[in-house]
Amino acid sequence: MSQDLPQGMIRAASAGPHAGYMPGFGNDFETEALPDALPQGQNSPQRCNYGLYAEQLSGTAFTAPRGQNERTWCYRIRPSVHHVGRFSPIDLPYWKTAPNVLPNVTSLGQYRWDPIPVPDQPLTWITGMRTMTTAGDVNIQIGMATHVYLVTRSMEDEYFYSADSELLVVPQEGRLRFCTELGVIDLAPKEIAILPRGLVYRVEVLDGPARGFVCENYGQKFDLPDRGPIGANCLANPRDFKCPVAAFEDREVPSRVVIKWCGQFHETHIGHSPLDVVAWHGNYCAYKYDLRTYSPVGAILFDHPDPSIFTVLTAASGQEGTANIDFVLFRERWMVAEHSFRPPWYHKNIMSELMGNIYGVYDAKPQGFAPGGISLHNCMLPHGPDRDAFERASTADLGPEKLDRTMSFMFETRFPQHLTEFAAREAPMQPYYADLWAPLQKKFDGSPGVK
Repeated sequence: MSQDLPQGMIRAASAGPHAGYMPGFGNDFETEALPDALPQGQNSPQRCNYGLYAEQLSGTAFTAPRGQNERTWCYRIRPSVHHVGRFSPIDLPYWKTAPNVLPNVTSLGQYRWDPIPVPDQPLTWITGMRTMTTAGDVNIQIGMATHVYLVTRSMEDEYFYSADSELLVVPQEGRLRFCTELGVIDLAPKEIAILPRGLVYRVEVLDGPARGFVCENYGQKFDLPDRGPIGANCLANPRDFKCPVAAFEDREVPSRVVIKWCGQFHETHIGHSPLDVVAWHGNYCAYKYDLRTYSPVGAILFDHPDPSIFTVLTAASGQEGTANIDFVLFRERWMVAEHSFRPPWYHKNIMSELMGNIYGVYDAKPQGFAPGGISLHNCMLPHGPDRDAFERASTADLGPEKLDRTMSFMFETRFPQHLTEFAAREAPMQPYYADLWAPLQKKFDGSPGVK
């Protein structure tokens, strides 16, 4: 950090270190970038130190139960009403929002795409978003969308927030910096970030070009799943989630703020940076999480459990036990099950599954599912291992085996995921993916015994 900047002030477009993070998921944090900027013993004093304004950012209804109630008190240079002006609509044709059901696009089927190439043109976090699928309805706050981001240029004096959704960001290539109202998050492949609804931020490229995946959550916020019989440990542990410490900008410079609201995009112009929170306390904030700290559990005797054991985060729906979204991680792990078919089995599922490959080879699809690639298996459409994976797993010597150098994930939702025009027409869809299972042979001949 530059030596002539006050403690906690953000230096834009810098790849250097910043102030750091606080550990814990769902904690009640407090942090200040200047001494005594954070009031003690009350939220809204008559006069705040440094001439700051007290402002509450609420992520839930005021009357939400204590365990679900989320809000953060911000002590900022200007109140947020100074960070917006008159709104003008803008067009972002590649960022789509549910409902987006197109009569000329068929979403019924099994689909897979090669990695979407990053174009040789300046693309920011906003202009580089490419929506692949949408589900549900943003207007009644259910469902989700999945995107691929292609970013080659930092946002300069430009900021964004979504009034529609929480964003789960999964990098696959390149490093990004999220300069938010509540602090700075640096994000690299094998990490994820959760950006809450309503939070203002700017995205800078630290190492580019950058490509990754985004799950846009219209519904209830992501939470850690209950572990049930697993108990108090393993899976994603709360202490491994990191929340940024306070950092702020005090810059008088013409700036543009882009807002996503009910699927529409608007811009407003102001004369300063909106990242001016000098201190804050609360439990509504952005996080990052290192996927390498995820501790998987699995079968240690026989059979392959349901993939729900690999859930990192879940967003509840109105139906108990059936998520609006699950974020599921398939990472390196030991395979030790005896006399069992170890890869994921053939199945049809009430949930719709979009998978992405971060790096390596996915065990159920050893060919054609490249890092950066995507597959979609919508609800109640059968899928499972290809022939090579089936034959190998059916005849393998079942000694302990390390499934290594692999990391892929799944955005799973209770709603059908509808393809966008981009996914159906422009993205590099593999035209013969549905033929992958054609070589599977009939082994039944009516006689007993293993075939």
